[in-house]
Parts: sequence; C-alpha cells; structure tokens
Amino acid sequence: MASFVYLSPEWAEEGRRLAEEKLTQETLHHVTSSMTNIYRNCPDGKERYFHVAFEDGKVTGFETGEGEGPKAEFRIIADYVTFAQITRGELGAVRALTSRKLSLRGNMAKALRLAPLVDKLNKVLATIPTEY
Repeated sequence: MASFVYLSPEWAEEGRRLAEEKLTQETLHHVTSSMTNIYRNCPDGKERYFHVAFEDGKVTGFETGEGEGPKAEFRIIADYVTFAQITRGELGAVRALTSRKLSLRGNMAKALRLAPLVDKLNKVLATIPTEY
C-alpha cells in the first residue's frame, strides 16, 4: 500500500477524497465553516498550513502548503508534533484546545461546539497511510 508524506499535495488529495467519500452532510450537521491550521517547527524548518472548508456539510476547500495559508473562520496555531498527534487520533481537538497545546484565533465557544466534527475529520485522516 502506498503511503503519503504528511501535508504533501498527494496527502491533501487523498485526504480530500476520503473526506468527500466518508463525511456526509448529515454527519457534519450541515456545517458551514473553515479553519486553517498553522504548523510551526516542521521537520524541514518551514512553516506549513492545512486548510479545510465546509459549506452546508460539503467539502469546499482542502489544501496544504507553505506559509500562512488562506483566511478562515478559525486559525489554529501549534507545533507540527501536536497536529501530527491530532491527525493520528492520539489527541482530541477539545483536549488540545483546553490544554493550550493549540492557539486559537476565532470564536472559542463555536470552536468547542465544532470540535466533535473536527474529530470526525481527523478519524478519516488517520486512515491515510502517512509518513510523519
């Protein structure tokens, strides 16, 4: 089975495909929102981002790249290691937020309400064979 380098364009393509296939509008409660995760201290020394957007529970944006990334309702900043733990399903979004492993820019109350949906996305992403 092929594996993907975490945050590579190929990883993002596979992530989008799986998210569109496995996360229904009902599963995502018809949510309309977006988030850009900013990865600090990446192994290659660069700053990277992961951006995802949903409209009425459908994936409308899903990309990775270098730098700050697209504007979003939520901007979440953390170390690469923390995001890798979340993506692998080792650390939940709420726990990461409340333990201050993540820095959030956006409405905290709404972020906490949406966290279970983010965990559903992360469970899908955790199925991607990934090289961290």
